[in-house]
Amino acid sequence: MKNILVPVGSSSNALSNLQYAVDFAQTFGAKLYVVQVYNVYTKAGTMLKVDDIIERESKAYLTDLVSQIDTKNVEIVIKTFKGKLIDTLELACKVGDIDLILIEPRTTSISDEVYLGKTSGKIIKHTQIPALIVPEGYKFKPVSNILFAVKSAIIKKDDVLNPLKSVKEQFKSVVNLLLVKTPFYGEGDFVLNDDLKALVDSTSKTVNATTYQGVLEHFQANQPDMLCVVRRKRGFFVKAWEKNIILKKEFYSSIPVLVLSGLK
Repeated sequence: MKNILVPVGSSSNALSNLQYAVDFAQTFGAKLYVVQVYNVYTKAGTMLKVDDIIERESKAYLTDLVSQIDTKNVEIVIKTFKGKLIDTLELACKVGDIDLILIEPRTTSISDEVYLGKTSGKIIKHTQIPALIVPEGYKFKPVSNILFAVKSAIIKKDDVLNPLKSVKEQFKSVVNLLLVKTPFYGEGDFVLNDDLKALVDSTSKTVNATTYQGVLEHFQANQPDMLCVVRRKRGFFVKAWEKNIILKKEFYSSIPVLVLSGLK
């Protein structure tokens, strides 16, 4: 894991999230890209160079944030981009050879009922970039125990497990695989390939209506300090993924959540 991207919003948690990102990047010896994406709609005939003003203010904001944290000699690159959020982030990740995008749950939302705000939810829902969701105010600590929850262990994509492998190797983590049998269970869903067998330390099975309910049932027994789930069209969050904002009553995690791109 060599390149990590952190989109920055205007939340009060921005400093905390950025410090976690630096601490996490230092562990891997990774470069950190701190970015802000803006989009401007101006009326015809506007004389002011609005783009230039916003770009300048955005860079100044990011520079000020970085100046307030302990950078720990991590190489930090500050970038601002104009464009649509998802398209711009995907392009930036491709050009920058990004291994992971690290986001905070709420970049602008102030509602205490919200887990993932509109911006963060859109990033998770509409991209295939591996992501790490870091709870607000969460301080970095080594990851010793990972709960990896899936309803299907079938893997058809190359390198999809790489982010999880990197975390496990770096922290010598224990990975506990939870196979959740839902009403959508299909033949072969619980068959592990050699790559996955080599990655996990233990495997357990449960029957639940959703993967999330399986996680809730086994969370206390596993006591993880990181949850790993899979992003897919009808995957971990199911109905929660159908809109960008995700409420805490639909899903909430007090620990970092590693979101892998779809296995299939």
